[in-house]
Amino acid sequence: MMITELKETALFRGMSDDEIETALSSLRAREKRFLKGSFIFHAGDTTSRFGIVLDGSVTIETNDIWGNRTILSHIGAGQVFAETYALLSNEPMLVDVKVNQNSRILFLHAPVQDAGLNPQKLWMSRITFNLLVISSYKNFQLSRRSFHTSPKTIRGRVMSYLSSVSLHSGNKEFDIPFDRQALADYLNVERTALSKELGKMQKDGYFTVHKNHFTIHSSIEQMI
Repeated sequence: MMITELKETALFRGMSDDEIETALSSLRAREKRFLKGSFIFHAGDTTSRFGIVLDGSVTIETNDIWGNRTILSHIGAGQVFAETYALLSNEPMLVDVKVNQNSRILFLHAPVQDAGLNPQKLWMSRITFNLLVISSYKNFQLSRRSFHTSPKTIRGRVMSYLSSVSLHSGNKEFDIPFDRQALADYLNVERTALSKELGKMQKDGYFTVHKNHFTIHSSIEQMI
């Protein structure tokens, strides 16, 4: 990803080319490629580095000892992950970070004062502020997921999630970042039951769905 592309990401928002170049050097940026299905971090790991997805995508998920997976969030191109754990470098991770597709990841060390970085430098102030905004937004996303998983029925969970995506995109036709299994894991339901319910909802006229592409036919007010 070129400097001009990095400027469009939340992490480097408001920074000049020179500031981005200085930040990449000071934070010891290193690019690494990962194959689909591989893990970047496991629960229990500690890290002083966080990542920004250059190409591809990753999921933040939990996997228990019985093999049950719960997806907490999806991280796409240009987005950041593991920044909280990098800032709290001695805190063991409670989640796994898994690659959804062949991906390029840019790793950076967290901008901490005891690493010899001067917090008075403008680039560091900006990137620290941007990290705060990113972390705040992620807390909001996790809170939003709790609304999607709180309904007792699968239909209620699907309605909550699709309503949120439609409102966020400002459109009644959109793609979601999950395949069927991943959506089931995100909504914390069984895949077979979810597929059956999606089929019923499509038949009932709520939407048309093809793979991960949805076209909503019912109004948002009717779905909530």
